[in-house]
Amino acid sequence: MVNVTDGFGSSVLGYPRIGPHRELKRALEAYWRGSLEREELLAVGRDIQERQFGELAATGLTQVPGNTFSFYDHILDNALLFGAVPSRFEKYRDGMDPLDFYFLMARGNPDVPPLELVRLFGTNYHYRQPELDTDTTFSLHPEALLDEWDRAIARGIELRPVVLGPVSLLLLSKAGHVPGEAEFDTLSLLDKLLPVYEELFEILAKRGSTCVQLDEPCFTGERSEAELAAFEKAYQRLSKAPLRPRILVTGQYGDFGEALRILAASNVEAIGLDLASYRMAPEELAAIPGIKRKRIYAGVISGTNVWRADRYVTLTYLQSIAQVCPDLVVSTGTTLLHVPYDVLAEYDIDGNVADRLAFAKQKVGEVVSLAKALTEGPSEKWRKRPTEVHFKQKHAVRQRVYAITPDMREREPYVERRAAQQERLNLPPVPATTLGSFPQSGKLRQARHEVDQGRLSEQDYRKQVEAEIEATIRLQEDIGLDVFVHGEHERNDMIQFFAEQLDGFATTRFGWVQVYGSRCVRPPIVYGDVARPAPMSVDWTSYAQSLTDRPVKGMVTGPVTMLARSFVRQDQPLYETADQVALAIRDEVVDLEKAGIAIIQVDEPAIRELLPPRPQGREEYLRWAVGAFKLATSGVRADTQIHTHIGYSGRTEVVDAIEQLDADVTAIVATRSIEWVMQALTEDAATGHGLSHGVGPGVYESRSARIPDIDELDELLTRAAEAVSPERLWANPDGGLKTRHYWQLEPSLRNMVAAARRVRRRALAAAAESTAAE
Repeated sequence: MVNVTDGFGSSVLGYPRIGPHRELKRALEAYWRGSLEREELLAVGRDIQERQFGELAATGLTQVPGNTFSFYDHILDNALLFGAVPSRFEKYRDGMDPLDFYFLMARGNPDVPPLELVRLFGTNYHYRQPELDTDTTFSLHPEALLDEWDRAIARGIELRPVVLGPVSLLLLSKAGHVPGEAEFDTLSLLDKLLPVYEELFEILAKRGSTCVQLDEPCFTGERSEAELAAFEKAYQRLSKAPLRPRILVTGQYGDFGEALRILAASNVEAIGLDLASYRMAPEELAAIPGIKRKRIYAGVISGTNVWRADRYVTLTYLQSIAQVCPDLVVSTGTTLLHVPYDVLAEYDIDGNVADRLAFAKQKVGEVVSLAKALTEGPSEKWRKRPTEVHFKQKHAVRQRVYAITPDMREREPYVERRAAQQERLNLPPVPATTLGSFPQSGKLRQARHEVDQGRLSEQDYRKQVEAEIEATIRLQEDIGLDVFVHGEHERNDMIQFFAEQLDGFATTRFGWVQVYGSRCVRPPIVYGDVARPAPMSVDWTSYAQSLTDRPVKGMVTGPVTMLARSFVRQDQPLYETADQVALAIRDEVVDLEKAGIAIIQVDEPAIRELLPPRPQGREEYLRWAVGAFKLATSGVRADTQIHTHIGYSGRTEVVDAIEQLDADVTAIVATRSIEWVMQALTEDAATGHGLSHGVGPGVYESRSARIPDIDELDELLTRAAEAVSPERLWANPDGGLKTRHYWQLEPSLRNMVAAARRVRRRALAAAAESTAAE
């Protein structure tokens, strides 16, 4: 490894791991199907690892990260590295292959639900949340980390092992509840965890490791005094460990805040700053006592967007930082897990757009180039500035945004709408529905690929989609749902489907980004003004509605979620782009209503995910995010029912925002975090913190293979019915069903319908008894 004192060093904090051609995805799914042997799967993983650290070393990086590969999720890997296995899984461990036991925790089975799936810091990535309780013990299991280390050393490459920091590991974990005991703070386990980190440090040092990377992303968000004290305690102790490599502590996904001062005062040698997310002024950095003694990993290249950096501006900024902290390593602000592999694979993106893009490989090149320029000065190649593509401005779009008036974001009062909708829909108490997608057959996915390649006609493809839609309608009739969906069989992804039909969006062919496990998406790229040239989903929904007398929901992705799960232009405020998307969606919603669709679901699962990690800016963000949703949904009549689907959150400001969205019905992802929903439902609406409209607290986990029984679902719905009148309560899973098999889906929905009918019968009987008593 090059000594960075010979010049300015270069590194990245992590790299994509699914494989350039999604090799790991295919291997995982083959293994889960039983068509791939364990050793074959392990071989695929080793090949991805070795190609990655070999290629990164060949780029000229002075430091190459290691231990960034995962067969499913790196947060779960770190929990298992330190032996944190939830007690509910322990009985399955004996006699089970360790790899299968790992997948059991990640995926569950019909008898035990998996660890909860939680989004990671506003990115597209989800992690499996570790579960800890007062009896949790920690022990070191570094075999996989050391195996990769040894293979790299054999090729002459020293890796910098990447490990989740101890405080973030505890904060990202869920506090399990032991019956009869009070709930506990996961940070109370810190004293038990730190010695295991010291044990790892000693092993690495004896192996010859010169640096270990500890990621502490939780401290780029708002933290309490107690949490900051735990952070200080951890690094005061770890930095004084008797035998250890140098310690690099990174603050990814934002401003490291007070944690930076704590680290500067410790014996930690290096600190990684996400300067792409929070551009810290040199004088602000210089004001921190002790910072000049640290090696700073200047994360000036973003790991969460795909735009090329302005190398002149970035180099000038690096030079100013180097005046304060001369021991500087040019780096990415975050891991590159969140961007695709290689923009050069995209042969049909408009050249004016493609010239401004940098995927993971290009970002590594930017890091190396900047470090070299910082040491030697810019090369001749730097004379050509990247072409600006921000962008094709559409006069009509901008005029329409400027013409938005406050009344375009308002509907009639909820009480009036509720009465009009009940008269039109005549739904029973606790109506049962789903949230959109149904499983897609392999035959249909192949047909979509063939029509894209020109090997299948649009007419033949349409016939296949219509056949799938009709089968989905008939299944819902048989199950007994009250409100249907068309199944979204024509959609590759809830974001990409609409992005492909909107002006101002570019989509990729190979720009896959891992969401969790084997699940990957291709985030679109917003490069210009957004408009809807034609209806996008009306034909498919209208066809489904023609097959049944039951209401079929129109399904549209909301404006904030469209932006949160895309790579968005940076030349104008995000709220302005959000309003452009909202107007396009408003047109779609109005056209669905004109086609006779009485219920329209505008999904906003990401409205919480873009919430700023610190209090500054939250109020302003929620103002425009709520405004964009209301702009998209307020063009319809009072008797058209607007639904939305959001992720869970116990934050008071988010509960307030849900209420302000003014959707007629809000479905919430909350199966195993349902307590805050119940609390929100029981709040007095007069306090301003209650949910007063229709609510569907998802009663079973759509991403789990487990089939919930009727009694369990009945209990959850009964609890919800006690908090809100049955007329406002809906029964639904907590998400779409695209990832499920029909043998899992059908019994789960039948049990949900049966439970909803139980609650309904009791509610109607109670109402009849009350009427008779009067």
